[in-house]
Amino acid sequence: MTAQHEAPTTAAGEALEVWIDQDLCTGDGICAQYAPEVFELDIDGLAYVKSSDDELLQEPGATTPVPLPLLRDVVDSAKECPGDCIHVRRVSDRVEVYGPDVE
Repeated sequence: MTAQHEAPTTAAGEALEVWIDQDLCTGDGICAQYAPEVFELDIDGLAYVKSSDDELLQEPGATTPVPLPLLRDVVDSAKECPGDCIHVRRVSDRVEVYGPDVE
């Protein structure tokens, strides 16, 4: 298993991380259906990312590495999210590559 401080890399060699803006989360749970290893709904009905050791990260803006085998599921979660609240960005420069803020 990947250590929490090491982000997996994409095929292009870029480490990615994901975070959720709970202010926009609708609690639909699509993300947890696509990638339950990365996302989970809490008792407040909102989605959060999880650490590599399965700990729910509830701090605002908390990020977690995107495991390469789950990249497609995480991207699909961001695309299908009705709240447009899932952000996937490069670790190196924090530029969003999937999600509502992609230019």
